[in-house]
Amino acid sequence: MSSVKKILLGEQGLVVIFAVAFVIVSLTVPNFLTERNMIGLLQSVVTIGIVACTMMFCLASRDFDLSVGSTVAFCGMIAVMASNVTGSIILGLLAALICGAIVGLVNGLLIAKVRINALIATLATMQIVRGLALIASDGRAVGINDPNFYQLALSTFLGIPTPIWIMVILFLLFGFVLNRTIFGKNTLAIGGNPEASRLAGVNVATMRIWIFTLQGFICAIAGILLSSRITSGQPNAAIGLELLVISACVLGGVSLAGGRASMSGVIVGVLIMGIAQNVMNLLNIPAFYQYLVLGSILLIAVTLDNIRSAAAGRRRG
Repeated sequence: MSSVKKILLGEQGLVVIFAVAFVIVSLTVPNFLTERNMIGLLQSVVTIGIVACTMMFCLASRDFDLSVGSTVAFCGMIAVMASNVTGSIILGLLAALICGAIVGLVNGLLIAKVRINALIATLATMQIVRGLALIASDGRAVGINDPNFYQLALSTFLGIPTPIWIMVILFLLFGFVLNRTIFGKNTLAIGGNPEASRLAGVNVATMRIWIFTLQGFICAIAGILLSSRITSGQPNAAIGLELLVISACVLGGVSLAGGRASMSGVIVGVLIMGIAQNVMNLLNIPAFYQYLVLGSILLIAVTLDNIRSAAAGRRRG
């Protein structure tokens, strides 16, 4: 029994569980291990993977962001609309990145300065930003005028689509930031004990503002790539993304109580979510039943987080 707990609690154990599940799925699900399906699987998790890079920092600092889905859709809309109006893809991308950062900044200010609970603050901005996307587009998809915009998602390097490379680069970048920089160490310190971090000289409010601003900026990148892949700006895109991202992070060992996170764990969590959806699609499982499976994965993730937190508390005691 103790060995089973170790597997569930340890980061290496998570990788082992993922590897075993991957082998089982490869042997039992037809067409799963084909090159085409593997590329499609990675493409399907690009949005979740990119947003999870910074959601990891929000969760590790004892916060979370429910507005990420709305921000992704809104920034994708802005990228398309600004590109169409100005005739410049570059200006469209810059407008989207700036808007994403502003949404994140507003979240950070509401939470760190106005001291509104993160749940309420990001729930409010989730509704407001989704409303802005619907108002700006009159509730309809906005087509892309310049076909070059599609190349953001369609272009490849070494046979692998560019969005996958961008996701991998962000995984490496934020893994380095978490483990090798003062920013990452302060994030974990704040999550572990905000008051002790403040007494140690960490500006907790400023750190939280930066984390949420970064979250909004990264959501803009995800929104740009998503709008390019679906060939339009969709005001109703990425609905429910926040739950998938949080599930992936918690599955990967990021603690909802703060103070614990690893990029390798998040990557495994993202892949688990992607494989679950991919397998269900290959087996032609109806979408209604897929909701049940994804909800169950979220419950499992939270249960594992509770077990890890209890075990960590016993070790500290």
